[in-house]
Amino acid sequence: MPLPMSPLDSMFLLGESREHPMHVGGVEIFQPPEGADTHDIRTMLDRALAESAGTITPKLAKRARRSLSSFGQWSWETVDDLDLEHHIRHDALPAPGTEAELMALCSRLHESLLDRSRPLWEMHLIEGLSDGRFAVYTKIHHAVADGVTAMKILRNALSEDSEERDMPAPWELRSARPHREQSSRGFSFSNLAGATLRTARDTVGDVAGLVPALAGTITRAFRDQGGPLALSAPKTPFNVPITGARQFAAQSWPLERLRLVAKLSDSTINDVVLAMSAGALRSYLEDYNALPAEPLIAMVPVSLQDQRQASTGNNIGVLMCNLGTHKSDPADRMSTIRTSMHEGKDALESMSATQILAMSAVGAAPVGASMLFGHNSRLRPPFNLIISNVPGPKSPLYWNGARLDAIYPLSIPVDGQALNITCTSNDDTISFGVTGCRSAVPDLKSIPARLGHELRVLERSVGI
Repeated sequence: MPLPMSPLDSMFLLGESREHPMHVGGVEIFQPPEGADTHDIRTMLDRALAESAGTITPKLAKRARRSLSSFGQWSWETVDDLDLEHHIRHDALPAPGTEAELMALCSRLHESLLDRSRPLWEMHLIEGLSDGRFAVYTKIHHAVADGVTAMKILRNALSEDSEERDMPAPWELRSARPHREQSSRGFSFSNLAGATLRTARDTVGDVAGLVPALAGTITRAFRDQGGPLALSAPKTPFNVPITGARQFAAQSWPLERLRLVAKLSDSTINDVVLAMSAGALRSYLEDYNALPAEPLIAMVPVSLQDQRQASTGNNIGVLMCNLGTHKSDPADRMSTIRTSMHEGKDALESMSATQILAMSAVGAAPVGASMLFGHNSRLRPPFNLIISNVPGPKSPLYWNGARLDAIYPLSIPVDGQALNITCTSNDDTISFGVTGCRSAVPDLKSIPARLGHELRVLERSVGI
């Protein structure tokens, strides 16, 4: 029996077109266990593929449909005869394969639409990396799961025990087991809207405070102070209509390097992520003679678990951060970012959970409108890009002894927001994934190198 689809999930299907794919993705790179190679891993996956009948994770066994019986509305239908060979695919890089060639392949895979007549996901085992490692590229429609949920599906398929064998494949249903969950700062419109509805339902009394919260939010925006709304984002080459062609680039750094810069600059790791991004964006736009006089504004998802107890509900919000890209000194940019984020967190701290989520929805609403109705180039953008930091596992994870070395997130550019920077930590590393429209962000592959340069600059600025 078809299950009704939420209006928000329907929006991701209604807003999708050839030029605007609406799926999230990820590239996971694994080191085979000692004595094994990628051929052994492929054999294990092929065996799992042959033995997976009837054990698929429920989210991955549903397809979207609409019919006369649903009055043309989208709904979910469970597929009993799932063709796993369509969803699980094998690819290989030309030897000797480099990470740059891997990212180029994933760029092409990420730009193609998912088949709506089937469950909306794919998984690609990619062989041929010159160092003997293998990669898994996964994409899943945003109507099915956001990036955070997709991360949880991946993590549930992995183990902290390097000796564990005969493990289910990532697409198989696995019985729940204890593992350390990390709070997430990862952004998704579905998380934000769903949390808003639940919190509003549970805390109706807070509605009376929405008017003063909105007034305060608008006042801070007019004063260019940090908060969930910005009115000063300049027009940039990133804030234009986009095509369906994608570019993706990624790189990892030791997390300890960012942690030390944060400690010596009295900042947070997230501030360092933003400062690295600010310097990289300033350098990129300068090279294209497109650096605006006003600072770029980033929409930054934040978790408020440190400020509030879990009993207060879903503590997820978004802040508009002044990236200080108009300043040439990296220390000045860091100071601007730290101040902007501090102001924003102070603003959210004065609100209830309902008010936080409502004001965050106000700040993000123009992007939802662009998804459905297209980008209006005559208006100022609400912000210039999304920069998201999703904390991942703090200890090594394995699949049948193969160690997960890196997780690179791929996101969804939309009209008016042609560039996205998302990073994910894994054990002792942090990995940045940069996703963009190929035509709007030429030479996107240079951005990771610019991020690395900016990290070195920040280290020098704090005396490292």
